[in-house]
Amino acid sequence: MGARGPRDSPLRVAFITSTPLNVREGSGTFVAIKTLADALKTMGVQIDLVAPKKHLPVKTAERLLFNAGLRFRRWDPYDVTVGFDLDGYRIAGRTGRPHLASIKGVIADEMQYERGLARATMSLQARREAHNVRHADRIVTTSHYSAGRLMHFYGLEQRPAVIPELIDLARWREVFRLEGGVPDAGRFVVLCVCRLYRRKRVDLLLRAVAELKPRIPQLHVRIAGEGPESKGLERLRQSLGLGEDVTWLGTLDRQALAREYNRCNVFCLPSVQEGFGIVFLEAMAAARPIVAARAAAVPEVVPHALLVEPDSHQALAAGIESLYRQPDARGAIAAAGVAGVQQFDAPRVARQFLAELEHLVVPAESARLYNSS
Repeated sequence: MGARGPRDSPLRVAFITSTPLNVREGSGTFVAIKTLADALKTMGVQIDLVAPKKHLPVKTAERLLFNAGLRFRRWDPYDVTVGFDLDGYRIAGRTGRPHLASIKGVIADEMQYERGLARATMSLQARREAHNVRHADRIVTTSHYSAGRLMHFYGLEQRPAVIPELIDLARWREVFRLEGGVPDAGRFVVLCVCRLYRRKRVDLLLRAVAELKPRIPQLHVRIAGEGPESKGLERLRQSLGLGEDVTWLGTLDRQALAREYNRCNVFCLPSVQEGFGIVFLEAMAAARPIVAARAAAVPEVVPHALLVEPDSHQALAAGIESLYRQPDARGAIAAAGVAGVQQFDAPRVARQFLAELEHLVVPAESARLYNSS
């Protein structure tokens, strides 16, 4: 791990998160936190995951109750606390230990694209996230887009550090190899993987399929994920008469998801709000061409993709059809993705995150030693 400065014992870090610790509810945030924790552990860092033990039907209530209880925990065993998104806001600046706010998605930005109860609960969460970043000793986020959104919505004067999301390439490549599978020669399969929120704009993909059916009769779309828009999207599928042209896959484990990546021709996510988008890294690792909206952090993460006008099912349809008719373009985008995803490999990104932790811990330890002398 390298020189630690005043002491050489392993760095001990508390990862504080109320994000559900499963793919079905925790989505990309859970995947990112787990991958980061695993990568840091291999580097000798001791990671303790601090998460809710009591679960409530309303997730926002669970998150707030969990954070309220953080005040009564002992934090002196840790060198640094890391609060993801809003989590840790009740202890930021209060424990005598440096606190890092790691923002995976700017809630105030995300809520603009939601409505009803989802928007109301996100508004409550955004206020807590603002408190977390304003009182943290250091802030990191996953994209330059998100850094700008943090400054805009939460009034930060200093731009947060940017450390991208990460992917365990060795593990994914092994799963791709073991699961096998190739695209069906009789179909043109478009895969979409996301939590079904309104901002993901899966409805645009369904409308694009309806427009493309007469021109690409072998087109089939497979959608992995669940979420609050599930029922509305199913009603839309029926009203568009898509029938078996669209398959809902639900939440998939890594092995099943790898099979889907292996067997699709194109990956598509028309989201208009992404703080990063881990699924893009998975598609890149699988050597699949990508169609996405030119919005939010997407151009940062996949500049090589076929990027189309956001919020336009016609533009999305044109992008998919373009790749259908140009196999060479599909190959070029896929090859660029395979090369580009290397920069997001877990060991490489984890070293960047560790440097941020060291930046906080070494001065803090020096100050404690000075004050005790």
